[in-house]
Amino acid sequence: MTTVVEDTAPANPYHVPHHTHRDVSGGWLRPAVFGAMDGLVSNLALMTGMAGGSVGTRTLVVTGLAGLAAGAFSMAAGEYTSVASQRELVEAELAVERIELDRHPEDELRELAALYVARGVEPELAHEVARQLSADPEQALEIHAREELGVDPDDLPSPLVAAVSSFGSFALGALLPVLPFLLGARALWPALLLALAGLFGCGAAVARVTARSWWFSGLRQLALGGAAAAVTFGIGAAIGTAVN
Repeated sequence: MTTVVEDTAPANPYHVPHHTHRDVSGGWLRPAVFGAMDGLVSNLALMTGMAGGSVGTRTLVVTGLAGLAAGAFSMAAGEYTSVASQRELVEAELAVERIELDRHPEDELRELAALYVARGVEPELAHEVARQLSADPEQALEIHAREELGVDPDDLPSPLVAAVSSFGSFALGALLPVLPFLLGARALWPALLLALAGLFGCGAAVARVTARSWWFSGLRQLALGGAAAAVTFGIGAAIGTAVN
């Protein structure tokens, strides 16, 4: 009788079960959502405010297109300046860190070891890990940047990408309230319905990456955008009555 002994040892002792996470840094989600929502809400509110003042359809269309262009360029310029300034600050700090690594390598090594000790690593092991990681100057710079600055030198945000994405997302959102008029509508309600549907749809779409309930996220955006439109319509009506 032959006894078969099962080999229970893992084929790869260093194998780590693989799992993935959603993007929690907001690198792409924040500017895209902010741009689209800002474009939709601001242009909807602008147009409802003008409609409250009893202006004609032609004026509404011109107002909507002007709001789209002005807001999109403003978003792009602001995002470009913001991201460029942030990137320049990080690059300046990286230059300082590079100089320190070149002039005071032992001090930087001890600093890195101290960070690992503070996280619970034994001092001797922390010093050895820091020594091995610091053997390559570029790797040492990357590690110090991650540990001290919380940034990845190889993954800095692009000001141009941020500006273009903000411009596009804002313009897309701002186009929704104007679109029915461009297609021949003469009343405000088709634009209002399309914009409110867009608000709910955007909120529901965001829920797919935030694990939030789609109906809650959609209704939240719908309520915020609807409230903005209602308030500006009331302001427009009051101002229009006073001027008349």
